[in-house]
Amino acid sequence: MQKLQRSEIMANTYTQLYIQLVFAVKYRESLIDEKIRIDVQKYITGIVSNQEHKLMAIYVLPDHCHILIGLNPKQSIADLVRTIKSNSSKWINESMSLKKRFQWQEGYGAFTYSQSQIPSVISYILNQKEHHRKKGFKEEYFEFLRKFNIDHDEKYLFDWIS
Repeated sequence: MQKLQRSEIMANTYTQLYIQLVFAVKYRESLIDEKIRIDVQKYITGIVSNQEHKLMAIYVLPDHCHILIGLNPKQSIADLVRTIKSNSSKWINESMSLKKRFQWQEGYGAFTYSQSQIPSVISYILNQKEHHRKKGFKEEYFEFLRKFNIDHDEKYLFDWIS
């Protein structure tokens, strides 16, 4: 488990912030195949670590990504996701031989958890391949929005390929 983080923002400030990030490949195209998945995960892990957050679980699927982090409050979630997406997209395009230019889609989901929920969230993330044999990403994402009572308008969500 993650220990409480001492923030450099203010003396005697301690946090325990667990966030699951979910974001998709542009147009939800299946561009991250099994041959490069582990390398992409390692690269994103390095980004998260270099930004002084604790990566607790990651699974990159062909068309989307789940990451569980212990968030360091020195950086906003939006800035972290922007850094992950921009740096990993650049690296994928420069390092991997994909049939087309790689991009993450705009937007993301960020969902909070208590410490007691962390083991089940880690298990959920690490079992994504099996999980998605039964349920598609769109259905999964809408379940997150419902579960966390997040008001949303479908026209502002990811571009879905039917």
